[in-house]
Amino acid sequence: MVSTHPTGVQHSGSQYLPQRHDTSANPSPNQELLPLTARVHHRDLLEIGGCDVTTLVEQFGSPLYILDEETLRSACQQYRDAFKQYYKGESQVLYASKAWNCLAVCAIAASEGLGIDVVSGGELYTALQAGVSPDKIYLHGNNKSREELILAIESGVTVVADNWYELHTLVEIAQPDRSIRIMLRLTPGIECHTHEYIRTGHLDSKFGFDPNDLDEVFTFVSQQPALNCVGVHAHIGSQIFERQPHQDLAAVMVQWLRDAGKYGLNITELNVGGGLGIKYIESDDPPSIEEWVKAICEVIQAACAAENLPLPKLLSEPGRSLIATACVTAYTIGSSKVIPEIRTYVAIDGGMSDNPRPITYQSVYRAVVANKMSSPLTQTVTIAGKHCESGDILIKNALLPKTEPGDILVVMGTGAYNYSMASNYNRLPRPAAVVVANGEANLILQRETYEDLIRQDRLPERLKK
Repeated sequence: MVSTHPTGVQHSGSQYLPQRHDTSANPSPNQELLPLTARVHHRDLLEIGGCDVTTLVEQFGSPLYILDEETLRSACQQYRDAFKQYYKGESQVLYASKAWNCLAVCAIAASEGLGIDVVSGGELYTALQAGVSPDKIYLHGNNKSREELILAIESGVTVVADNWYELHTLVEIAQPDRSIRIMLRLTPGIECHTHEYIRTGHLDSKFGFDPNDLDEVFTFVSQQPALNCVGVHAHIGSQIFERQPHQDLAAVMVQWLRDAGKYGLNITELNVGGGLGIKYIESDDPPSIEEWVKAICEVIQAACAAENLPLPKLLSEPGRSLIATACVTAYTIGSSKVIPEIRTYVAIDGGMSDNPRPITYQSVYRAVVANKMSSPLTQTVTIAGKHCESGDILIKNALLPKTEPGDILVVMGTGAYNYSMASNYNRLPRPAAVVVANGEANLILQRETYEDLIRQDRLPERLKK
């Protein structure tokens, strides 16, 4: 929620449109602020996927998540094709669906050849219902329930075992005639410069086996006929711009691969996680998808050659860098409040219930006014949510044109961890979501109603009047 706008002359919302200096280039979505199809209509209106954003709000209401199918597919294709280009062995990209797990998003990712990484029974169920092949689904989680593990086993998905309790539970519930396909999640002890809450690779983490327990873990698994250990997994965090931590991770994981062979374990898969960052603001400078993949592939291949090991099947789990830039959230501007010589508040019809990241992670975003794309940015305002919470501030010190009630504010880069972390705080119904492509908009998540909010409520007879 800090002010991160660059100083100097600011032009208009159009400056945030994808910059295509070379029409033959294939831009990396994670390096853009708006979806790849973002354009300005001749009436000065923002279009995404060939659809006028203001018309979408008229049709579907606001707040409204708008998912650009072309941007999502482009990111999927760039990951998939880069691994095929730079890795000499077999590879599989998995969409880390905790970023946004719903039927439509899972179906689009699967149609581009991606598998799905899930972290709960609910995400697993959704992926299966979306038609994703079980052999391309991997179940994560640091405290999977017995019921979730049973669902995973019965569905035939791969379980990424996180701890001793889970290994023992898997052995207990295993069926005599059926082995359970597992990977082992290990903590690599690698730090990266990102928010404390989204670093998962350092030793002080709730995730994964301690690397000092490697001998004991490999010994136990090798003695369990019910467990078919096919690989090792590690993940070092999220919203990462640095290349070196992932290169260090790859080298460490190949050493694990080598060590597993000493215990008779036939490790054929190596999952390096995800974590590539995206451009939320102008100063963000993440590597492109292709650059990230190339660096990973080169170090894995070099490390395997040094250890005289065959190349494993290489897996990765991008989430944010696949989906975040593909989506924006449209809001309707309402009230405003001017505090002389301090700040101006402009309120919208959503906030922390549809995007909790600013209040949770101090995340920063950029916004444009969809119906005033060419108007000069003359106001510095604080965009406030409508919740009864003083911390419900979506963007602090946002540069906007002069706004009026009824204007449509569009916040960029909201595809990751917005809908998936949305709540009903203050009993606000969760927003609708549409996917747009070639001028057509299709509803993928229906807006909740007040009736939905009380559907699970129960009023005991003694409390009824």
